[in-house]
Amino acid sequence: MEPRGRPVMVLPVMALGVSTWPLVDGIERLHGRVTVVRRCLDLTELLAAARAGLGRAALVAEGAEDLTASLLEQIRLGGAALLVLEGHDHHRLAGLGAVVVPEHAAPEDAARLVEEAVAASGAPSAVGYADVLAAGRSDVPAGADAQDGEEPGGAEPSGPRSAGRIVAVWGPTGAPGRTTAAVNLAAELALLGQDTALVDADTYGPSVAAALGMLDEAAGLAQACRLADQGRLDGAALRRTAADVAVAGRTVRVLTGLTRQDRWPELRSSAVAVVLERSAQEFSTTVVDCGFALEADEELSVDTMAPRRHAAALTVLERADVVVAVGAADTIGVPRLVKGLPDVAAAAPGARLVVAVNKLRRSAAGRSPELGIREAWARFGSGPAVELFVPWDPETFDEALLAGAVLAETAAGSPARAAFRVLAEKVLAGAGEPEVGEDLLVRGTRLGGRIGAWLRR
Repeated sequence: MEPRGRPVMVLPVMALGVSTWPLVDGIERLHGRVTVVRRCLDLTELLAAARAGLGRAALVAEGAEDLTASLLEQIRLGGAALLVLEGHDHHRLAGLGAVVVPEHAAPEDAARLVEEAVAASGAPSAVGYADVLAAGRSDVPAGADAQDGEEPGGAEPSGPRSAGRIVAVWGPTGAPGRTTAAVNLAAELALLGQDTALVDADTYGPSVAAALGMLDEAAGLAQACRLADQGRLDGAALRRTAADVAVAGRTVRVLTGLTRQDRWPELRSSAVAVVLERSAQEFSTTVVDCGFALEADEELSVDTMAPRRHAAALTVLERADVVVAVGAADTIGVPRLVKGLPDVAAAAPGARLVVAVNKLRRSAAGRSPELGIREAWARFGSGPAVELFVPWDPETFDEALLAGAVLAETAAGSPARAAFRVLAEKVLAGAGEPEVGEDLLVRGTRLGGRIGAWLRR
């Protein structure tokens, strides 16, 4: 019995499904710390109660089949642990972190499991009984503070990460050639003996399927994210979802992008993280074509669970082992690349950054285009030096695009294909940053002057 004057401490629980009612009645008759504050009629009511912070645990039966990783994270953001009654899709939910309550568990055992689940979740283990009575008031704050509008990864698998590398291909706005670089890099990695996957995670302009001449009727990445959200994405499911594409006698597994841009909410951060983790476990190298936008302004809506359009790109960069930053070799593309690299470095703090300048040509960069770019980079750039230059050969690239093929198939001896081969070798070898010697710089080129004026604006 609690000493007089001390508030009675209870552990509030929300219940969903008529199968939980006998167990709930038994728990109530114990008159212990565990008490039921809400018997929810449907999943919507349970989610609303959880987001309002009414309980520290949720016991579900009927309705468990509709719970996904995203919905489960909404319950956790409200400060509640999830318990599922055995026989109600409990195997899948256990994989998402739910605690399974045996179907014929005694009330004492169920109450103990609730206390253990709350303790393991890191949520406050008890609240005052007066707080429970007042929980229905509108002036009572929620039980947990969401730090952003996206689930922070509750669906991510636990355990050490596998050895497979994630290579993100990023570039600023303005069509610098991200998809071209990603597709040809994946092909060259496959030709070097890598079991390679190619993922289109661009939520603004997905185009990997078109570049490879594939029908984009099925959004492979969205399907994989849906399976991840349901806790059903294992290695076999990932390989079934990915399309096998023959590239110069080798096979690249491709997760195609969205079929329409308005489907971007399907690429939630936690689901994308699970897909990348599974891909790293299944394939030796995963190349990801990600979107250009890295702003986190949408996270200002901290009280909502709204998805973020930039979440896919940010998640890819956060998980990447190598980031290939691609920029166009002209007076607009290079400054955009220079200004975007600090954002990339902040989004991918643990990744090695490889800078590649694409579409190198005299008409845009002067008589000595490579030296002009190096000069501008040495004067105005920061961070790693440019490691690779890809010459611009529009006829060669157009021929490959028209055939739905890669350069290794349509122009195996071209300088552009040789550049992507070198890029693949750099990704695999972990080459360091090349130093730019003073003798390589051409001072006072027109390109360097124009880029300097652009950056000083």
